[in-house]
Amino acid sequence: MSRQVLAEGPLTLSGGDYTVVGVVAVVALVALAVGYVLLKEVLAAGQGTPKMQEIAKAVQEGAAAYLNRQFRTLVFFVAIVFVLLFFLPADTVGERIGRSVFFIVGAIFSAAIGYLGMWLSTRANLRVAAAANEGEGGREKAMRVAFRTGGVVGMSTVGLGLLGASIVVLSFAGQAPKVLEGFGFGAALLAMFMRVGGGIFTKAADVGADLVGKVEQNIPEDDPRNAATIADNVGDNVGDCAGMAADLFESYSVTLVAALILGSVAFGAQGLLFPLIVPAIGVLTAVIGVYITKARPGENGLSAINRSFYISAVISAVLCTIAAFAYLPSTFGQLHGGLANTAGNPALVAAIAVIIGIVLAAIILWITGYYTGTENKPVQEVGKTSLTGAATVILSGISVGFESAVYTAVVIGAAVYGAFLLSGSVAVALFAVALAGTGLLTTVGVIVAMDTFGPVSDNAQGIAEMSGEVEGDGAKILTELDAVGNTTKAITKGIAIATAVLAATALFGSYVNAAGLDAAASQVQAAFAVFTPSTLVGLMVGAAVVFMFSGLAVNAVTRAAGAIVFEVRRQFRDNPGIMDGSVKPEYGKVVDICTRDSLRELATPGLLAVLAPIAVGFGLGVGPLAGYLAGAIATGTLMAVFLANSGGAWDNAKKLVEDGNHGGKGSDAHAATVIGDTVGDPFKDTAGPAINPLIKVMNLVSVLIAPAIVAFYAEGVNPAFRIAIALVAVVIIGAAIVVSKRRGTAIADTPADEAVSNGAGV
Repeated sequence: MSRQVLAEGPLTLSGGDYTVVGVVAVVALVALAVGYVLLKEVLAAGQGTPKMQEIAKAVQEGAAAYLNRQFRTLVFFVAIVFVLLFFLPADTVGERIGRSVFFIVGAIFSAAIGYLGMWLSTRANLRVAAAANEGEGGREKAMRVAFRTGGVVGMSTVGLGLLGASIVVLSFAGQAPKVLEGFGFGAALLAMFMRVGGGIFTKAADVGADLVGKVEQNIPEDDPRNAATIADNVGDNVGDCAGMAADLFESYSVTLVAALILGSVAFGAQGLLFPLIVPAIGVLTAVIGVYITKARPGENGLSAINRSFYISAVISAVLCTIAAFAYLPSTFGQLHGGLANTAGNPALVAAIAVIIGIVLAAIILWITGYYTGTENKPVQEVGKTSLTGAATVILSGISVGFESAVYTAVVIGAAVYGAFLLSGSVAVALFAVALAGTGLLTTVGVIVAMDTFGPVSDNAQGIAEMSGEVEGDGAKILTELDAVGNTTKAITKGIAIATAVLAATALFGSYVNAAGLDAAASQVQAAFAVFTPSTLVGLMVGAAVVFMFSGLAVNAVTRAAGAIVFEVRRQFRDNPGIMDGSVKPEYGKVVDICTRDSLRELATPGLLAVLAPIAVGFGLGVGPLAGYLAGAIATGTLMAVFLANSGGAWDNAKKLVEDGNHGGKGSDAHAATVIGDTVGDPFKDTAGPAINPLIKVMNLVSVLIAPAIVAFYAEGVNPAFRIAIALVAVVIIGAAIVVSKRRGTAIADTPADEAVSNGAGV
């Protein structure tokens, strides 16, 4: 499809084109400036009592220590990839250098967004708790502080993503697509590690705290007597704030990368620039969305947030449509690319594609909210099953996850196919899919704000409960905001999954081009046919990798949570004064366990994501690798939605019971929903969200290595070397999995008599 265009030589940009990119870069800087203004507003809010500040400080120190150790661990991995990128094929030395350098830039930006999300959320949680305790007007102020905290991270996400892409285009012009592959890869790789590591940390602490505190000791979730409470609050920030912020940043960056690559193929220079214009419009709508979010008296907070999202989405659709018709010509013959004979109106194609992405975001918001909101039938049904025990709670939650995955996948598939049908040219159709992704990006600023709202509200309630200094209306306000936050987190996970699928599908088109497969040919090549055994094997392996990755993530939480359970039990047993408040728990020991276990689990999922495409590509060829990517995208979509929504339903079913339904706190129904929530924790906050960067990392690795695979499969080339590469990749993956399995579970590392005395044995 694209090789005809690329044969004309590298794209060149005119003075007017550079002006457009310069304006986009300025818009990116404006986004960062708005983020700074919001930051100052959040930090100006009151900080509550000295005891609340003491608890918040412990959370701040634990979160910062974890991320600092994580970054030190990852720097070696990043350095290795930086060097390896130099050896992959490129047209010029400048492309090689730019690709590696901007790999580092993408990784740094992703890490910076994650760190900012953690740093600010650990300061905003205290201020939200203090605002809720201020009496009249406390609800509105608390919600505003929480949402504008997310606004800071959202504006920083769109600002840095847009700025990075603009700098690449300004610096490399027609070579920008190749360099952007490195930028997107760096962002995706760091996000995956932060997602996995932060997810293991937060859910190990959360599960351990719930099982010992709520179930065994029958004390509240954030009771200060529970040694895991500080680690639980730290985990919310390093997992939900830092991890999700980095995840959404890499979604933003990778979608931009795919759109710019395919745009340069389909529309020439205008296709390279229009995908920058669309998210630049998203900056404006993000500012509007953040500032208009205000709950009316008596209105549910979720309704106010959803209203702001829909208003900003409509504004985006209108402005992007205007931009398409103002910037793009009405015929393909007027474009700078090589598709002059293509029928249709490029401005109309672009406008409809962008609108498809915006509408997709709105539909996903509704579907996810329906399946995870406390006011809707699915969660209420899960709550009712608590009357018959934990088993039925788990079964009903799994059912909700399965059902929601089907509808979400169908909607995403319809959006992808609808965008693809906009043109008879495969090159243009793939670009339309990428533009749908950029349309969805126009809502990212508000989406990040929605996501950060959740853990900030959760932490605020934790600080209030641990301090014991927020009661009455203040406590009710924080409980309401926490429930709203659970739903907004689930919604943003759903939208992040949709973004991942659109980006991965667009990158799949980039892979086809990089591999030299002409998908527009009248007869599909045999290597690309699904019924070819090698391609079918590749598809099955791609699906299997998603299952293996999810299993590794959940198992890591299981091991780490087991260690937390034994540590908290030990402290209750060895220090009886903890229960009467005369002895302070050793919070630091639990934080150390979470940090150690989460960081040691990073290597295996990372190696699987990077090396599995290498093993399939060099071992089986470009066709089977295409099948591998298709299998990973399809299975990853269903798995991610299933895990996220079942976990969200279990979490809010627990909130439903804690609000006084079905017996309320301390009842058997409550204990059943706590068990369901602990099962759902690694589903929704570890394995599920980590699949998003996983499928994009695998797609980007495939795009990067495709030219090398083609070279090795060329006629007359000795296959021994490529087979050796594949075998080495398989051996490393196998060894990493074996090492991970040998770590065992917490109970396996505990003396038998201690395990039995603590209730772990029979």
